[in-house]
Amino acid sequence: MTEMGVSDNCKGLILAMSSSAFIGSSFILKKKGLKRAAARGTRAGVGGYAYLLEPLWWAGMVTMIIGEIANFVAYIYAPAVLVTPLGALSIIVSAVLSHFLLKERLPKMGVMGCVSCIVGSIVIVIHAPQEQTPSSVQEIWDLATQPAFLIYVMATVSVVLVLIIHFEPRYGQNNMLVYLGICSLVGSLTVVSIKAIGIAIKLTIDGISQVAYPQTWFFLSVATICVITQLNYLNRALDTFNATIVSPVYYVMFTTLTIIASAIMFKDWSGQDVSSITSEICGFITVLSGTIILHMTREQEDSNMQKTSRWFTREDSMKGVEDEHLIFIHDSDYPER
Repeated sequence: MTEMGVSDNCKGLILAMSSSAFIGSSFILKKKGLKRAAARGTRAGVGGYAYLLEPLWWAGMVTMIIGEIANFVAYIYAPAVLVTPLGALSIIVSAVLSHFLLKERLPKMGVMGCVSCIVGSIVIVIHAPQEQTPSSVQEIWDLATQPAFLIYVMATVSVVLVLIIHFEPRYGQNNMLVYLGICSLVGSLTVVSIKAIGIAIKLTIDGISQVAYPQTWFFLSVATICVITQLNYLNRALDTFNATIVSPVYYVMFTTLTIIASAIMFKDWSGQDVSSITSEICGFITVLSGTIILHMTREQEDSNMQKTSRWFTREDSMKGVEDEHLIFIHDSDYPER
C-alpha cells in the first residue's frame, strides 16, 4: 500500500467516524423537535408539518446534513468496506443519547438485538465483494443501464410505490418496517447516485472535468429526489416509534439493501470463495435474527404502553371507594416539556 493510499484511508476513517457521531446525534435532536412540535400542532406521523417551525428539529437536520456530507466525502477517500461498517457507531451514539435525553429505555432483549444487528452487518460488509471503482461517470452510467440493475431499479421503485400508496395509510402507524422500508429501498438508489457524484467531483478536482456530462446532472437529480424522500419518511418513523429501535433497524435494512444493489450493479459476487459466501450468509442470518428481536421488543413496548396505569387519589381518606378518582394515564398524553 502506498503512502498516499494510507493517507486517503486515514482521511476516510476520520470522516466516517465523525459522520456516525453527527448522524447519531441528529436522530435525538430531530426526535425532541418532533415531540415539541407535536405538542403544538399535528404530528408528523399523521402528515403534519409543524416541526418545520421547531428550531430543535432544524438543529437535528443541520447535524444530519453535516454527517451525510462527511460520509459522502469519506466514500471518495476510502473504500466502502472501510466506511460502511462504521455506520454502526451512529446506533451506539443514538442509543446512549436517547437514554439520557429522551428517557427511552432499551430492554435487555433490545440490547441483544442491537448487538446482533451490528455484528451481523459488520460481518456482511467485511466479507462483501470488493468493488472495482469506476474511472468516470460514463462508466457508472454503463453499469447503471445494465439489464440486471435496471430490473432492480424497477422492482425497487414498484415496491416503494406499493408501500407508499397501499401499506403506509393502513399500517404506517403500527409497523415501522413500512416507513423504514421506503427509506432503505430509496437509500440503495441514493448510494449509487452519490457514488457517481463523488467520482465526478474527485475527477473534476484532479483536472478531468465531468460537469459537461449529462449523466452527472442526472445522478444529482436522482440523489436529490431520493434524499428528500428518505428524510420525509424517516421523520415519520422517528415521530411514531422509539428512536432506540428505529436507528438500528434502519441501519440494518439500509446496509443490506445497499450491498445488494452494489453487488448487482458492479457484478462483484462472481469469483468469491466458499468461505466469503458462507460468512455473508451467516451475517445475513445474524442481521435477520437481530431485526426480529428488535421488532418483538417494539411490539412488547407497545403492549405495555397500551396497558392502563391507574392512580388512585382520595379527596378525603375517610371516604369510601366510590369516591376515589380513577385516572388513566397514557404515555402519548404527555408531551415532552
